[in-house]
Amino acid sequence: MLEKIKLWNSKKTKEGSQEGIGELDKNSIPQHIAIIMDGNGRWAKKRALPRIAGHHEGMKVIRKITRIANSLEVKTLTLYAFSTENWKRPKVEVDYLMKLPEEFLSTFLPELIEENVRVTMMGDEGEIPSHTLNAVQKAMEQTKDNTGLQLNFALNYGSRSEILQATKDVLKDVKNGIISEEDITDELFSSYLMTKSMSDPDLLIRTSGEMRLSNFMLWQLAYTEFWFTDVLWPDFNEQHFIQAIEEFQRRSRRFGGLQSEES
Repeated sequence: MLEKIKLWNSKKTKEGSQEGIGELDKNSIPQHIAIIMDGNGRWAKKRALPRIAGHHEGMKVIRKITRIANSLEVKTLTLYAFSTENWKRPKVEVDYLMKLPEEFLSTFLPELIEENVRVTMMGDEGEIPSHTLNAVQKAMEQTKDNTGLQLNFALNYGSRSEILQATKDVLKDVKNGIISEEDITDELFSSYLMTKSMSDPDLLIRTSGEMRLSNFMLWQLAYTEFWFTDVLWPDFNEQHFIQAIEEFQRRSRRFGGLQSEES
């Protein structure tokens, strides 16, 4: 039976009424949504502001999208916060980006705890400054027993290095007799990745009009539905998020096979 969720804009109109922003099938909500949050710098440039102003504005959007994802009972929301390639950016920008998790979590953590959200992180911790890592680890510790939305930050993350490391770990376990070559399957290999505790994304959203994956979850996105928008991340809102899910629900996911009427 089709069960619809009617969604309303949280802001009231001048007349005091609320505007509908979408209607979703409750039984077909993506369980794992991944987002490449792109366009902060361009948003700032259009306004003759420093790039860091765009990153600060983008942080506010994370709060909005986390709230609506949690209300829709999405199980996992993975946000591409900082890639292994982002270290190439100017030092002043990198330093600011490394302060954002601390700022975001210090203000939002009480709400995350109250809303039963669990914070996790994937990425190489080695190069991350201690103040950044401490803020994330504090949030992870204080939310570890929460059972609602998993808010997963990809921080200093690169998919190629993740796959290379997983391959090395598999080879090491074969050499040590823990597993045999015949044991290696898609499922086994997935268990060596940073995402081993979560399902693969059902839906990938990328903002700013770029249509590439930028070294993000290359293994995990094999059968993910992609939704691209020209909207810059600081302008992305709940209605755009709902539009992406509406489009997801209109698609037919066959995972390489055929539907019964096509066979």
